[in-house]
Amino acid sequence: MRLFRIRTATALLLCASLLTACSLSRPNPDQTTWLIAPERTGAPHAKPINLRLKMGSFSANSPFDGKSLVYRLSDNRFEKDFYNVYLTYPRDMVANATRDWLVKSNAFEMVIEQSSAFFPMYQLQGVIDEFYGDYRDTPTAVVTIQFYASASFTAKNFLFSSPRITKRVPLKDKSPQALIDGQQQALAQVLAELETRLIADSAKAPAAWQPPTIKDNKN
Repeated sequence: MRLFRIRTATALLLCASLLTACSLSRPNPDQTTWLIAPERTGAPHAKPINLRLKMGSFSANSPFDGKSLVYRLSDNRFEKDFYNVYLTYPRDMVANATRDWLVKSNAFEMVIEQSSAFFPMYQLQGVIDEFYGDYRDTPTAVVTIQFYASASFTAKNFLFSSPRITKRVPLKDKSPQALIDGQQQALAQVLAELETRLIADSAKAPAAWQPPTIKDNKN
């Protein structure tokens, strides 16, 4: 009898583990997923700047570092919507959108993805400071990003551009769809201003490093 009870308990634990594993691997059927991916529709620059830019790390400050949409309900009260979530983390959405935007702009000779083993002299990093729906008064999408463009192969990691760009877009209502549309529009405005700033500030970037020329001294 005791052996039977042990086997029964073991079987029940195994079933419970399998059910838990299945529930963790399946997406929540009550969740709606969203993706923010603004498109650059303007004409590309006729001649790119002789600057190869690599995408560096992008991050997001709390509470905007998760997948849930975030609503600001008062000065000190924020709420996460666990039923409406981004398809990927905001840091990844913004990094991908930034690279796609700059590639389509043709403003620079090359814009390289972060995963590439090729590492040019210049890199661009970003920190998301604000990424939410402001519902304290008129519903508004808020996007604030701090960018850092630097020369990596200099002794002081020379910073030649560091714009902190904020855009606020009024929303037609407080629905998740309206917030996503507003955030996409706000991010497009942020990237358009970033493009302009990087072009202007590239004149302050140090010259690309060149290997020394070895002279062949013949006797």
